[in-house]
Amino acid sequence: MRMVMFSNGGAVLMQAGFARLRRFCAIGLSTFAVLGAPLSVAAEPLKVVASFSILGDMVKVIGGENVQVTTLIGPNVDAHSHEPTASDSRVLADANVVVMNGLGFEAWMPRLMRASGFKGHEIVASTGVTPRQLDHDHDHDHGHSHGHDDKADGAASVDPHAWQDLRNGVKYARNIANGLSRVDPVNRAGYQARADIYVTEMEKLHNEIRQSLAAIPAERRKVVTPHDAFGYFGQAYDITFVPVAGLASDAEPSARDIARLIREIKKTKSAALFTEKALSSRVINQIARETGAKVGGTLYADTLDVTDRPAGTYLGMFKWNAGQLIFSLKP
Repeated sequence: MRMVMFSNGGAVLMQAGFARLRRFCAIGLSTFAVLGAPLSVAAEPLKVVASFSILGDMVKVIGGENVQVTTLIGPNVDAHSHEPTASDSRVLADANVVVMNGLGFEAWMPRLMRASGFKGHEIVASTGVTPRQLDHDHDHDHGHSHGHDDKADGAASVDPHAWQDLRNGVKYARNIANGLSRVDPVNRAGYQARADIYVTEMEKLHNEIRQSLAAIPAERRKVVTPHDAFGYFGQAYDITFVPVAGLASDAEPSARDIARLIREIKKTKSAALFTEKALSSRVINQIARETGAKVGGTLYADTLDVTDRPAGTYLGMFKWNAGQLIFSLKP
């Protein structure tokens, strides 16, 4: 093994070189610390508040590890009866982004944003959707108010349940991805890539549902529901949803109410009947027996189930609802 020996002069030069190297490293590290600060901030996930469970799921899918999502209205909770809390205000005050449906669905949101002092970015998921109009009186008769301003009798109001058409779901996904990309351009590629995959899944499921329901005779594609919440679904997949007042009542209906329900359902000539959990099985069975309508399972309108259940995601909810309808409407 050869050993390289330095003269005294070489040792001095070497020591001077080490000194310069130490100074260079010190400068480099301090520069890195200054330049690196924004990178450490950017690496923190965005704090995103979603107004309700369906949007919360969409944001999680598109945002991935780059977002920390808080949902104000969780699974299996009636979004229409939500009253903002002090906790909602605290969460929103700390958020970078809020994602809401729009179309009058979250009438309470502007008030909450003012109260919380929210200074972040807003994403309205329904931007670009063609709104479906519904009868204002009909909407309120069924206890499905969304906080619209009072209008004259017979006036039209906007149906906010646009997510019930997967083609609109595609628009929601694009709006969310574009909004997150504007707020966090460093991670734009990830948001857009995840949205692309998500959109492909939506488009595939949309076509599968259309084909499956088209195989059912048109005269059987009529369903009774408690609320006018499936109009977009009906338009997209050629099903007539007939809302009947009284099917969502928390109180046990009287004999007169039951007789009225039976008359109304008979008039619709519907093949299936979907109710809410509050109605007793005795009443449901009586109505089904006297109308000839098959009793369907639960349909999810504006909430998801808990995450480990089949309807615990947006796409899972669609598969579940379509499966319930197909099973109930098949001859």
